[in-house]
Amino acid sequence: MSSPNQTDINLQEAKKILNKFNCVDVAPPVKPSEKVLIRKAILFVTKLADYQILGICAETAAEGIQAMKTYSHALGYEPPSNLPAIDGPVYIKLNGKNGVCTIDYYMGHHRGVLISCQSYGQGGFNELYGHLPLDLFV
Repeated sequence: MSSPNQTDINLQEAKKILNKFNCVDVAPPVKPSEKVLIRKAILFVTKLADYQILGICAETAAEGIQAMKTYSHALGYEPPSNLPAIDGPVYIKLNGKNGVCTIDYYMGHHRGVLISCQSYGQGGFNELYGHLPLDLFV
């Protein structure tokens, strides 16, 4: 596996790093040193797709909006600034293709960020990763 200082990563390494987050209800805590590799893996796989859809499950609107903003910036999207702050757990969905972003109440128990990589072509890269830590890009 690549060292944290190495700039190159391949698809197999990226998937291995990200697989520990697949099918988890709540994103596990990660050490700062682990965040470097996870961010590198996410940025690698998202570049293989044409756009991404983010799904964010958070305990509060503030926490969810912060995650949406930091992930958006990391992926090269301009996050909206007009989402209402609602009380209680929230689900935020951001479509990177058209910029549509919604926030709603969320009664489920999942917490973290889902990243759905989407491609226009039939043979393109279409994968789902998460639940990733809300604070991965903080």
